[in-house]
Amino acid sequence: MSLPRCARLAFAALLLTTIATPTVAEDLFRIRDEEGRHLDVFTPEGKPVLRYMYARDRSSKETSFDTAKVYAHVFAADGKTLLTKGPGGLFPHHRGIFIGWNKLKHGGGSHDLWHVRNTEQLHQEFVATKAEADGAVIVSRIDWIGTDGKPVIEETRTHRVTTPEGAHVVIDFTSAIKAVSADVELGGDPEHAGCQFRPSQKVAENKSAKYTFHEEGVDCKKDLDLPWVAETFKIGDHLWTVQHMSHPDNPKGARWSAYRDYGRFGPFTVVKIPEGETATFRYRFRITAGDAPDRESLGAAYQHYRAS
Repeated sequence: MSLPRCARLAFAALLLTTIATPTVAEDLFRIRDEEGRHLDVFTPEGKPVLRYMYARDRSSKETSFDTAKVYAHVFAADGKTLLTKGPGGLFPHHRGIFIGWNKLKHGGGSHDLWHVRNTEQLHQEFVATKAEADGAVIVSRIDWIGTDGKPVIEETRTHRVTTPEGAHVVIDFTSAIKAVSADVELGGDPEHAGCQFRPSQKVAENKSAKYTFHEEGVDCKKDLDLPWVAETFKIGDHLWTVQHMSHPDNPKGARWSAYRDYGRFGPFTVVKIPEGETATFRYRFRITAGDAPDRESLGAAYQHYRAS
């Protein structure tokens, strides 16, 4: 039995609307903020890939220490396994992708923004968040609080997350550090300062971290301004490689820590910042699954970053 003409017209209009109206975009990255705790970036497939940790809980000595630093976790392809370490474990102040200096001079005093025992990195706000088809961007403002409880640095930190072909994830990390109310000197040493990647505590347990440099014969305890270092480590039955790249526009004189079998690695630079001025640090973390890429492939990936 045929439908009445009015019903046929209504059905046709509904069909036309369904065809003409885009479905909810499943091919976009997504961002979800668990307010006061963390912000997650999801791939178009719906799996979390990066978690920006910014909770601050001063209810006990333990929770205060565990939340005194802003950092980022990275998830494996299953969206559950963390490739990075949080609080606890070996060297509990090492957490994911993080930045800090243990001898930060400001206003006649020295402030340890690495171990964060009597200082803190305090998230203030999200300046911008954006999710599109080709990636997601998080821009946040963070105050670095000294031993006197006052800001010594205003930081604008940016994470750009993409998943290009050939990589599990690429994270472009930018830290713009502004000296507040006095000159700042970012000081310390390669073991206790700089922009670092710390893999899961499981790597400290299996001591699997191995390093690849941009050329043979590199001595990262002596050679300065390495363009990149790659680290391969094992979590469970799976190998992962993180290529930590330093942008050529970064402040010069960087020394790398890239030899620990538990996997914390990255560059450290001494920088003096006059009051009211800003120093900017740019890095890329390219993370791949499986056997370590060869040096030629890693070099090509760096050249792509250098040109960006």
